[in-house]
Amino acid sequence: MKRKALLLLTQPLMLLLALTFSVGSAASRLPDFVDLAKDNSPAVVNISTTQTISAHGHPALPPGFTIPDLPEDSPFNDFFRRFFGAPGGNGEGDLQEQEARSLGSGFIISSDGYILTNHHVITKADSIVVRLTDRRSYDAEVIGSDEASDVALLKIDAKDLPTVRIGKSSELEVGEWVLAIGSPFGFDHTVTQGIVSAKGRSLPSDNYVPFIQTDVAINPGNSGGPLFNMDGEVVGINSQIYSETGGYMGLSFAIPVELAMNVVEQLRTTGKVSRGYLGVLIQDVTRELADTFGLDHPQGALVAEVVPDSPAQAAGIQVGDVILSFNGKRLQKSSELPPMVGLSKANEKARLRILRNGKELTLTVKLGELPAEEKLAAHGQSKGIEADRLGLVVADPSEAQRKRLDLGDSKGVLVTEVHKGAAKSAGIHKGDFILMINGHKVNDAKQFEKLVDDLPAGKTVAVLVRRDGGPSFLALKVPAKD
Repeated sequence: MKRKALLLLTQPLMLLLALTFSVGSAASRLPDFVDLAKDNSPAVVNISTTQTISAHGHPALPPGFTIPDLPEDSPFNDFFRRFFGAPGGNGEGDLQEQEARSLGSGFIISSDGYILTNHHVITKADSIVVRLTDRRSYDAEVIGSDEASDVALLKIDAKDLPTVRIGKSSELEVGEWVLAIGSPFGFDHTVTQGIVSAKGRSLPSDNYVPFIQTDVAINPGNSGGPLFNMDGEVVGINSQIYSETGGYMGLSFAIPVELAMNVVEQLRTTGKVSRGYLGVLIQDVTRELADTFGLDHPQGALVAEVVPDSPAQAAGIQVGDVILSFNGKRLQKSSELPPMVGLSKANEKARLRILRNGKELTLTVKLGELPAEEKLAAHGQSKGIEADRLGLVVADPSEAQRKRLDLGDSKGVLVTEVHKGAAKSAGIHKGDFILMINGHKVNDAKQFEKLVDDLPAGKTVAVLVRRDGGPSFLALKVPAKD
């Protein structure tokens, strides 16, 4: 009896010890960021900028309020002049100069004072001040800044500074622990941690940066600060967040350090950044489009337009080609191509594996240098004949329309009406300019009518349209003839 009672008493104790051991083991597996933060904080800096903004009016005036245009002898002129600094009767306030301030972060990459940060942290700044952890402050000089990658290189007049170690973002794994140090909302050297959520993210406003996505808490002021791996190496520059409130919502994006250092090297040596240029407008291959091009699953970058006199045109790339690989690297998504091309040098040769008319080909292209701006055509409206089968009304653009729409030598037809049917289901809109259907270039409305009439019923075909200045392929399922 006593033995049984002893056993009953010891069971809870054994359970408690087992739970304690289990919790202790789990805790021992959690990362320790103490040394990482202590070792690297001295190389992380606070960046403050000032910018002088000139504006008419007076700070006391409500937004949108304008001074009325009063007669010269009106007694109210003295009122506005006295209280709002407005010259009598001209409807304008005095020219006011206001100083705008902003905060960001950066990190020291060389002991002689070179500092890396974001372009958007220092753009248009009249003065830039860098503050270290020991409270020393320095005026910074902008060595160079690149808007496309959002990378800027600064220099301060100092020596024997602490520096970070540069790692490789290419070796990061999804789920790996990472740590950020920065100045969110001006709180210097704030440390936050999280994991890598995804790699190679493409954002709508950034074609040339394959972002690292993390769930590290990043807020305004963190911009330009470093993202560390657990070895204490910088693997990225914290640059953007996705937010509906302006604050952290669990989606943070960092620029891969290899891309940033490529930009830094060019800024240090030439003061500008040169990127490779192919000269194509591309889009993703959807499941429906993959079927029309004979692909067993969506992959690659679908060429929607070849820019005239571009390296792509010289190499023989055609609209409707699917670029499957670039220099031996397979493309799963179209967004993977621009960073690959951009990181290449002008006049460098590249090998492209493409799919054309169901056959794979290899083309060699000599890349150019990315121009500052590319001109795209627009679209408009006209009236014309009806393609009953698809529910479309299309027309040939007049010479005046072609000039107004800046169509150049492009052939095709304008969509003037879209009725219920296959075209509407495919996403074709009024005002679209149809360039190609089922692999055939569209020359005019009469030829388009014949092409539509010859489409095989039940098959899904690709339709190339120009919309808002840009070309795009749509997948259209051909209906049966009436």
